[in-house]
Amino acid sequence: MKPTLLVLAAGMGSRYGGNKQLDEVGPSGETIIDYSIYDSIRAGFGRIVFVIRRDIEEQVKERFVEKLRGKIEVDYVFQEITNLPEGVKVAPDRAKPWGTSHAILVARDKISEPFGVINADDYYGVDSFKILRDFLVDDKDPNNFCIVGYKLGNTLSEHGHVNRGVCKVDEKGFLSHIVETRQIEKTKDGALAPGSDGNPIVFTGNEIVSMNLWGFKPSCFDFLGAEFRSFINNHGMDLKSELDIPTSVDRYVKNGEITIQILMSNERWFGVTYREDKPFVVESIKKMIRKGIYPARIYS
Repeated sequence: MKPTLLVLAAGMGSRYGGNKQLDEVGPSGETIIDYSIYDSIRAGFGRIVFVIRRDIEEQVKERFVEKLRGKIEVDYVFQEITNLPEGVKVAPDRAKPWGTSHAILVARDKISEPFGVINADDYYGVDSFKILRDFLVDDKDPNNFCIVGYKLGNTLSEHGHVNRGVCKVDEKGFLSHIVETRQIEKTKDGALAPGSDGNPIVFTGNEIVSMNLWGFKPSCFDFLGAEFRSFINNHGMDLKSELDIPTSVDRYVKNGEITIQILMSNERWFGVTYREDKPFVVESIKKMIRKGIYPARIYS
């Protein structure tokens, strides 16, 4: 059975100032998601499942479901703040989604095979999807997962801060600790992030980070579900708290219940965190078309 690709496309894009998941960056109107799907098909994925907001359903059906008919199976599921464990109490005026762990959980009834996870607004590179697909097909341990890792210096925006899962890796290439680190910013003195003690965290740029390019097996739904229930019991009345994937997996890695292999990619990430990022993305796509990496028109 071919693995599935789960595309997280329900984010609000507050820093971008619009629906960045559907913003066009290719010469024929392609989005970043189009290039990721194209790469996943070439790598050998068999199905795409989108996690979306209900208000973009028609756009997703028009832009992806119809255009991909005959190329790859496509499905979608809604991430809604009301999709919660039975009996929990939440703030009645909560509007913000519950985070990336919740985004994976809402797809539980759609996926029964190994699957990859990507952000809709990140470009990962051709080889990254090949690395991910090979792991999902070849690795048979139900409790061993993977991150396709990147060097931090290859993942920074020129236009503001970003959030990254900073990884510590043991001598065998497995994750030993991951911290979702917020507001990492490129400066003339290197990459910096605010520390909890008031002093900046200084990065060399060689740190290994997660870009939410994960490889999971269906067994992950059990521990992600347990972690989300604990989170919602503690933070259900908060208006902005979110549960991210790095926070969800870290405790299970530390206590030995799961293992996560770090599979390094040498690709250079780019994305549209900020609207000012878009011209660089557009030019990068043009360069890859000139090199023959992509056709001028994804959907012929």
